[in-house]
Amino acid sequence: MELFGLQGKHALITGGGSGIGRSIAGVFVDAGAQVTLTGRNEATLRSAVDELGPQATYAVHDVTDTQKTVTLVQELESRRPVDILVNNAGRHDKRPTLETTDEQIREIIDTNLLGVLSLSRECARYMVSRSGGSILMVLSMASLFGIPQVAAYTAAKSGLAGLVRQLAVEWGPRGVRVNGIAPGFIDTAMSRKALDNDPARKERVLTRTPLGRLGTVQEIAESALFLSSPAAGFITGVILPVDGGAAIGF
Repeated sequence: MELFGLQGKHALITGGGSGIGRSIAGVFVDAGAQVTLTGRNEATLRSAVDELGPQATYAVHDVTDTQKTVTLVQELESRRPVDILVNNAGRHDKRPTLETTDEQIREIIDTNLLGVLSLSRECARYMVSRSGGSILMVLSMASLFGIPQVAAYTAAKSGLAGLVRQLAVEWGPRGVRVNGIAPGFIDTAMSRKALDNDPARKERVLTRTPLGRLGTVQEIAESALFLSSPAAGFITGVILPVDGGAAIGF
């Protein structure tokens, strides 16, 4: 459908080689977009591109290496303008806050906040010059309510939630939309292992989710497509929970 189509668009997806990023890439390709995937592991990126086909390319890049961000964006723009940026790459760390060091906090902030702001800024330089573009942040339930033992992650993702609103206001008049999605409890290999080994936690997760099940990476990707497509042309500054109702469940 043209309303949800991305024909003629070029999307840059960080952390695009696996997980949610890989699923978003697949949905975007199906919608007609050209995609460039970034990540630190070239073998993972190459495998994803091979599966996605000729509409996909990759560039090895660590989002925390902000000194190379300008060069990355310049190189991509020289080949094809970046119309859509999906800030998906992230790093998680779960440990009691009293046992968390400043260095561990800094590592999470650098990946989940500083790296995202740096890349968004550089892509937006070109987007505002063309008076058009879409930037999507992948957040977390940790940006919506308190979760124990993830202080650094919560701080970073909450910072991103603030950036969604701030950048939407600053860049909206120049044609750039900025939105976020906040995945809930999603069925991945990692979450499946964690929940299967902790039946009580799994029961709690399902009980507090009104739809009574885990989400899928495909459902996250389809939400990313919506917010990046013409169908969301008058939507900016929104953080969309994709969580089966967990954020409002009781």
